[in-house]
Amino acid sequence: MSPKVSNFDKLVRQVEDIFVDNIPFNKLLGMHIESLDFDCAKVRIDMREELVGNFMQGILHGGVIASVLDVTGGMTAFLGQVKKMGDIPDQAKLQRLATFGTIDLRVDYLRPGKGKYFISEGRVLRAGNKVVVTRTELFNEARDLIAAGIGTYVAV
Repeated sequence: MSPKVSNFDKLVRQVEDIFVDNIPFNKLLGMHIESLDFDCAKVRIDMREELVGNFMQGILHGGVIASVLDVTGGMTAFLGQVKKMGDIPDQAKLQRLATFGTIDLRVDYLRPGKGKYFISEGRVLRAGNKVVVTRTELFNEARDLIAAGIGTYVAV
C-alpha cells in the first residue's frame, strides 16, 4: 500500500536536488537519478577519466563505487522512512532528511569496474523508527554486478 504523499513527484524532485545538486561531491562524481520511488532508488554515473582508480586497467575507483552505493542507500533509506511517515506534511519529511546519516557501510567488490556507465540500485531491507538498513548493487551497462553493499542509516 502506498502512503499518502500530497505531491510525490515534487518530493522526488526535492530529494534529487538535495542529493545530486546540492552536495558538491555527488555533483563532482556526476551522479544522476534514473528512478526513485518508495521501493527502489536507481542512480547512474557515466565513466570518465577522472573516476579511474587503476590507470593500467582503466577501471572505476573503489571509493567512487562506495560513494555511489552510499548515496543510493541513503536515498532508499530516506524514502523508506517517508513511506512510514504517512500524512505528515512533505516539508516535515524533507526536514527529517537533514538528520540522516550513514552509520555503517559494507561494500563487496565483486568485479573490476569496467564499463561505459554504471547503475546503482537500492532497496530497503528493514525500516525501523530511526534506523534503516538497505542493500545496494552496482551494475555496468551489460548488467554485470560490479559491487554490492549493505548500508545502515539513521535519522533522529
